[in-house]
Amino acid sequence: MSVPPAAASPGDGPALALHRNVAFRRLWTARAVSFFGDSAGLVALLLFVAGETRDAFAVAALLLAGDFAPSLLSPFTGAISDRFERRRVMVVCELVQAAVVLIIAAMMPALPWLLALVALRSIAAQVFAPAARIAVPALVPDRQLEAANSALGFGANGMEAVGPLVAAALLIDTSIRTVLLLDAATFLISAAILARLPSLPPVELSGPRPTFVTDARAGLHYMAGAPLVRIIAVGFVAVVVFAGVDDVALVFLAKTTLEAPVPALAFLYGAVGLGLVAGYLVLIKAASRLPLVGLLVAGFVIANAGNLLTGLSWSVAAAFAFQFTRGLGISAIDVSVNTLLQREVPPELIGRVFGNLYGAVGAAAAVSYVLGALLLDLTDPRTTFYVAGSGGLVATLVMALALARRRPAH
Repeated sequence: MSVPPAAASPGDGPALALHRNVAFRRLWTARAVSFFGDSAGLVALLLFVAGETRDAFAVAALLLAGDFAPSLLSPFTGAISDRFERRRVMVVCELVQAAVVLIIAAMMPALPWLLALVALRSIAAQVFAPAARIAVPALVPDRQLEAANSALGFGANGMEAVGPLVAAALLIDTSIRTVLLLDAATFLISAAILARLPSLPPVELSGPRPTFVTDARAGLHYMAGAPLVRIIAVGFVAVVVFAGVDDVALVFLAKTTLEAPVPALAFLYGAVGLGLVAGYLVLIKAASRLPLVGLLVAGFVIANAGNLLTGLSWSVAAAFAFQFTRGLGISAIDVSVNTLLQREVPPELIGRVFGNLYGAVGAAAAVSYVLGALLLDLTDPRTTFYVAGSGGLVATLVMALALARRRPAH
């Protein structure tokens, strides 16, 4: 039987109410543990591929296997969460990921097999993500959704920032295989915690269940026909096509334009993560008092302005500040998008909407990596950031105008 969210007294603030919600605490802990291990494991895999192949294209292929390959199946991965009990889906996905990482750790396979295994693990993660997002409104009251999404983002991104540091410390005295075993262990711990969640059944339909392919098509059809969801999805993807360039260009801005040492480069790449964590901390308390559409647009403006201003950076400290600002904007985007969809999308379709949206965002990021590399070859790092920031701001303006004509009910 499903269990209703823990009740909170009217005087409870969002953070205190969430702290008292045992089921939500379990979901939060499982996600934090899993993200910690996954980020540590990614560092180990990157080092393994770089050491074995000494080929930048091999490293890029590893990242594409993890980010782009699952997006091709997003209409189907999201449909799984709409058809099956979500707790079981999450547990099975964590066990599949643990098994795949254990196989990698045991075999340390050649690149083609490694890419196939990484793609399989990423597909399991793609199935997991919609189920986890659907679980939030099932475990917390509607008035706490903003705080809950902020808390999940804080836990996931905070642990994702800690994971590489732990991996680096372990690799001083241990091996890549040891870090991968740690990654597998975190998936198993996460599965054990998730197994203690209340039942999270899918919405019961009045008639017979359509076929799996029909369900996948219905998700795409709904997104094309629902104005608010369509505007958010198209705007999000358009912005990411520009904004994803940041990940490629930042290293060249630091090394060639600012002539920064290697430790400063790591410092810069950590700035966005720190901005995310700070943003989520603020939003845990403040997001419920802000209009979600306004928060969404503000998040896109702040994130893209951070990219644009990074191109103007006169020092590593300035670039850090602008990238930190970008992280603040991304946290606002994450909380507002998740909460809007959790409230606006019919419960029987929400898994497919989340799967399709974030699958499309992943594909847009991959396209952005390629375009960013081409732009860097044709111009320079500063120009690349100018194009990324200004293009993202134009896309945000178009999205804001469209949203102004179609305001949600919340």
